[in-house]
Amino acid sequence: MGKKRVMLPVEDVDISAVKYQPQVVHAPVLTGFALKIFVWCVESRIFGSVIKSMLKRQNKLTEMLQNTVIPEKPMFRPEFPPQEPELGVILLDQDSAPAARVESALECLPTYDPACHWNNDSSRSFLYWTIRDYAHAYRSRHVTPSIVAEHMISAVEESNNKKPPMPLLISFNAEEVMKQAAASTRRFEEGNPLSILDGIFMAIKDDIDCYPHPSRGGTTWFHKVRPVHEDAVCVSRLRNCGVIFIGKANMHELGLGTTGNNANYGTTRNPHSIERYTGGSSSGPAAIVASGLCPAALGTDGGGSIRIPSSLCGVVGLKTTYGRTNMKGSLCDCGTVEVIGPIAATVEDIMLVYAAILGPSPADRISLNPSPPCLPCLPSPASLDALRSLRLGKYTEWFNDVYSTEISSKCEDVLNLLSKTYGCKITEIVLPELDEMRAAHVVSIGSESLCSLTADYEDGKRSELTLDTRTNLAVFQSFTATDYVAAQCLRRRIMYYHMEAFKKVDIIVTPTTGMTAPLIPPSSLASGESNLQVSGYLMRFIIAGNLLGLPSISVPVGHDKQGLPIGLQLIGCPWGEANILRLASVVEELCLGFRNRPSKFYDILKAV
Repeated sequence: MGKKRVMLPVEDVDISAVKYQPQVVHAPVLTGFALKIFVWCVESRIFGSVIKSMLKRQNKLTEMLQNTVIPEKPMFRPEFPPQEPELGVILLDQDSAPAARVESALECLPTYDPACHWNNDSSRSFLYWTIRDYAHAYRSRHVTPSIVAEHMISAVEESNNKKPPMPLLISFNAEEVMKQAAASTRRFEEGNPLSILDGIFMAIKDDIDCYPHPSRGGTTWFHKVRPVHEDAVCVSRLRNCGVIFIGKANMHELGLGTTGNNANYGTTRNPHSIERYTGGSSSGPAAIVASGLCPAALGTDGGGSIRIPSSLCGVVGLKTTYGRTNMKGSLCDCGTVEVIGPIAATVEDIMLVYAAILGPSPADRISLNPSPPCLPCLPSPASLDALRSLRLGKYTEWFNDVYSTEISSKCEDVLNLLSKTYGCKITEIVLPELDEMRAAHVVSIGSESLCSLTADYEDGKRSELTLDTRTNLAVFQSFTATDYVAAQCLRRRIMYYHMEAFKKVDIIVTPTTGMTAPLIPPSSLASGESNLQVSGYLMRFIIAGNLLGLPSISVPVGHDKQGLPIGLQLIGCPWGEANILRLASVVEELCLGFRNRPSKFYDILKAV
């Protein structure tokens, strides 16, 4: 082995001298029979170690993790320095009832104007029905949750029978949905709705427990070894607000993919173009919201799994600060990169759902000492002043490293609008060691995913997984304890660089993804697809949110020439959800006229 590279202590690195290195992913693109042969080879004792070593060397993982001396101590999960409170906000009591927090969130929103949706003006820009639209319809006796449930069930059944089918839900029970809707209808008849969320239909990603549905994680067997006896904490909080759960949404198997391909239950189609992927792994939740079936859904995000499909489907997706929400009741409640978060049609709906589900686990409250949760009071003068003073950080070479310049150009236009309209200052920043950040993330999420599966994986369940999942897990198996510790040392370095950037700026801005929704290869539908080049483009900008636990949000800002959605990502300081939500709301408003109606859309409220 040659001489090892020795990194400078992070404090001695001259950030101004850093040169951007475009990301290049080296891996074969495989589907069908070729993928089957590759999986057989990579899992074999004879060829497997050779193939995995070659892949790791080609992608510099060996160089960065084993052949480099990293002087920093490991950071085994995100550790945040103290943060100053944000301006123009309303504090939320995380110990109060979820419905009380939602009521506080309502005070943060502009006055509701029913004419925006109920004036039947066909010339208006396309707008999704919001949570407050549903609430207005229920309270004005225009419709009941039971009637909406009937139309929603018909729409789900229609989507399943389409050619090609759009398998949005893995677990769906129409009788259970009607039962919940009837209970909500009775509460409205008695004048006692539980909250603004009462009667609101939501889908839950299949790796979050929602009793009585099984949690399969997109597999055919996980529910057999891990039965569900109660709701996840986040689901329970929503249920206490009166939310109606329509079922468990489709996902990329075990969350180990960025496209949403699932050969077990069928691949969810993008509502904007059914020949294209939704993005993953929260494919079902994003597609359900984008298609108009529900105003919101819950997903999980360990490697962009909320933000990627939200961007590709043209909706809003929030990844909270690590530790801001309680992960109990998810299939990965002990990892260091994953959180549960909302996907919704609008920023205001994100705020309402976020208010309901927030609150750390008791252990995280002690160890992470989170700042008090808060929301931007959007109508207040103080919030407008805070918006005008925002400093936005842009790493131009990284920002422009996209598959199509339409993406970076559209996002650049939005930044110019923000600067012109509100005076937001755009500041050039540099974020060193982005390749090292990606390496640290893949080792962290891969090792943690494999750790939660090892007993069943070694007990014969491997053969029941899809081929692309088996490919990923085979590579993850090659990571050593030394690799994992090295990744955590890199995590500390990358955290330092980002905290240095946040001394100059309040929010880091990037495109959400480096490409718009990719085409679904027909040969991938039966046996899956392994395409790490596509994953590289889809994950290009999202890793910091997971490895460092930073809050980040994807907001739709328009479409490319093919009509495919483009998302802008806002990355905030630790515990800085209020600032990114404030800016996201303004971005949404500025881009409202650029938002197109999906080709597959169910106008649920108009139908009734």
